[in-house]
Amino acid sequence: MVHSRTARRRWTAAIGLTGVAALALSACAQSERDGDSGAGQVGGTLTFGAAGAPKLFDPFYATDGETFRVSRQMYEGLVGFKPGTAEVEPALATKWESTPDGKTWTFTLKEGVKFHDDTDFNAEAVCFNFDRWYNQKGAGQSDAVSQYWLDNFGGFADTPDKPSLYKSCKASDPKTAVIELNEATSQFPSVLGFTSFSISSPAALKQYDADNVVAAGDSFTYPAYANEHPTGTGPFKFSKFDKANNVVELVRNDGYHGEKAKLDKIVFRIIPDETARKQALEAGDIDGYDLPNAADWPGLKEKGFNVAVRPAFNVLYLGINQKNNPKLQDLKVRQALMYAINREQLVKSQLPEGASVATQFMPDTVEGYNDSITEVKYDPEKAKSLLAEAGASDLTLNFYWPTEVTRPYMPSPKDIQSAIAGDLEKAGIKLNVTSKPWNGGYLTDVDQGIPDLFMLGWTGDNGTPQNWIGTFFGRTDNRFNTSASPWGQTLADELAAANSEPDEAKRKGMYEDLNKKIMEEYLPAIPVSHSPPALVLKSDIKGVVPSPLTDERFGPASKG
Repeated sequence: MVHSRTARRRWTAAIGLTGVAALALSACAQSERDGDSGAGQVGGTLTFGAAGAPKLFDPFYATDGETFRVSRQMYEGLVGFKPGTAEVEPALATKWESTPDGKTWTFTLKEGVKFHDDTDFNAEAVCFNFDRWYNQKGAGQSDAVSQYWLDNFGGFADTPDKPSLYKSCKASDPKTAVIELNEATSQFPSVLGFTSFSISSPAALKQYDADNVVAAGDSFTYPAYANEHPTGTGPFKFSKFDKANNVVELVRNDGYHGEKAKLDKIVFRIIPDETARKQALEAGDIDGYDLPNAADWPGLKEKGFNVAVRPAFNVLYLGINQKNNPKLQDLKVRQALMYAINREQLVKSQLPEGASVATQFMPDTVEGYNDSITEVKYDPEKAKSLLAEAGASDLTLNFYWPTEVTRPYMPSPKDIQSAIAGDLEKAGIKLNVTSKPWNGGYLTDVDQGIPDLFMLGWTGDNGTPQNWIGTFFGRTDNRFNTSASPWGQTLADELAAANSEPDEAKRKGMYEDLNKKIMEEYLPAIPVSHSPPALVLKSDIKGVVPSPLTDERFGPASKG
């Protein structure tokens, strides 16, 4: 991960917001490691209230937070992130180095590591995973299936029209993997800490037909590996997914190569309603849940629960899909949508203290943030005027919003949608509103380009600007269908040039310029807000460190 000194200072300040809460939750972790058994008992079950069901258990095909939350406990990548930060640290690799051109990376691997099926982790396993990702076929190449690969590595082995960042992987010996890239990237090696690029057992991938993804209408069916046999190297192993009772169960991996997990089990109880999650916590049925409603924070604290507030390392945006309605290809129409939304009022009424209106598609803790972008203020009359100039005063749009989900940037989708829809209608825009479950059609419809407007957002995977605007707009076949505009490819090319620029200062300036262009010349979507999310746990749960990346690991956790 690359940071300028200024960005690092900003990031440190942001982390300070969570310092007290992090200490409250994790202070006992070190004493437990030092042998103080009074700091937390070994054994027991942690029951966590999940907002939705995981999509599957193969992290390579995952795109959503609930899937990643479960996968993080079972899998590891070559690198990880230091708890409580976005700083890269060793994981399955103990060290790494690159050639001066940034194209060849040599990883020295941890020895004595076993997968959950008792097969060996080694350099051949690393290369097997990379080659598996690179050689996806058919439905496996869909944006809805392999989004993280497409966003970060580009194309596949058989897509010469879409070149890949990845070139090859060679196991020079069992503990040394050499990865070659086709060009340098600002994201290496931090991208390898993304949950999607966790390392799976090659034996299990082969045995359970891991790549057999099949398109089924507008959705996909996944093989046995993804549904029943996930096999990583992490501190917990998959036990079962009881769909009838909405429960996912993981058990301790007694063969784990690092410090063994203290808990016997982790149970994820799927409770889509946020109020029901709160009631379950208060009743003692669960030990914690993510993203409590900000209005509930004071009451939860008064009742003795630990409420850890993370930094606002996210962005909520109103997505605009240019595919179906040609009027949305007009910049004036997209600008009208932005003027029509009272984002200041939305932040005040719908988001927690510390939230802010977004002037661009990344928070100010990320390198490349542009301080000179002028905030667009709410002006419904200006919106009507722009629509009239564009010949779009009779604009009718299909507006989708998700149910059965709570996201760090979107604590109450229904209320946020209601506020945005009300503002748009006041500007004379007619809406056909559709709601679908997050993992029950919503994300699939967004990926298939069905809605004209949609609510979505992003929590950063690392601190690089490419992980933000590069993820959103680095390809033209994206959720916004920027291929419909002549500037779509230009923006993708400019992002690629910035990402591969080796000079840090120059790269920072390139991203600052791109942020300004995106907001003032292109406006492919509308950034709405940055929101500080919280995590709440019972006071007897120790060793969980809140992460700005929502990358909490339960391996060090104890109960009681």
